[in-house]
Amino acid sequence: MKKVTLLLFLLTSLSIFSQGPWTQKKGKFYTQISFTTIPSYNELFGNPDYEIPGKITDNTIQLYSEYGITDNTTLIVNVPYKIIKHKGLVNPCLIGPCPEHSNKENNLGNIEIGIKHNYYKKDWLLSAQFSVEANTGSFDKNSGIRTGYNAYTFTPLFLAGKSFKKSYLQTFIGTKIRTNNYSSNFKVGGEYGGKVSKNIWLIGFLDIEKSFKNGDVVLPYSNLDTGLYVNNQEYGVVGIKAIGEFSNNFGITASLPAAFFGNNVAKQVALSVGLYKKF
Repeated sequence: MKKVTLLLFLLTSLSIFSQGPWTQKKGKFYTQISFTTIPSYNELFGNPDYEIPGKITDNTIQLYSEYGITDNTTLIVNVPYKIIKHKGLVNPCLIGPCPEHSNKENNLGNIEIGIKHNYYKKDWLLSAQFSVEANTGSFDKNSGIRTGYNAYTFTPLFLAGKSFKKSYLQTFIGTKIRTNNYSSNFKVGGEYGGKVSKNIWLIGFLDIEKSFKNGDVVLPYSNLDTGLYVNNQEYGVVGIKAIGEFSNNFGITASLPAAFFGNNVAKQVALSVGLYKKF
């Protein structure tokens, strides 16, 4: 497999705007529902890259919403629902051909709630965001399928952005601090986008997460075999996002990231699309 491989990290597919400095007007809603699929993979990034027993298909249905508490302060809620399937050969298998077994887990991932506050708006917008991911995922010990981190995650971010006539630029930097002896991560990235026609935006982005490797959580062997929400997950991706506007308050989103490094995350092509509505 090529070193630069299409990748969708297991926790991505948030709203296009989720890490931007812009806030919703008081009383206004932005809501997006998205579907992400990482089909039938058994190879993970590592040093070196490695294979896991069997093949995993990881689907996520995700509801993301923003609500303007004031013109400068926005409430953020993100609810992922995971649909994960693990298929492999029956082990031990004494007489061939060996039959396949299949395990499934449909459950919530880590629900996230946060606050974004804009504290400066002149040429550049400067904002701060703080969110908490709850320990709402599930784990099946027999199959090793985990739908979220067995931890709370606290994410402070500093956000900056600037609008131009038909384009914009934004960037963010922060950390993800996890409990239960998971390692924490450093997070940085940004994007530049512009209108290519009356109703279509194209956006280039960079998103990097690096583990501090400061955690020593002990996970069951079955969980390590699947590689789902294990310790020291990290990645670096560049890619393209697109927004198609059906009207001023309704449209479709899609993204296609490409990885230039990773650790303990899926090495596979991913598909992600979403619908958004503004109220």
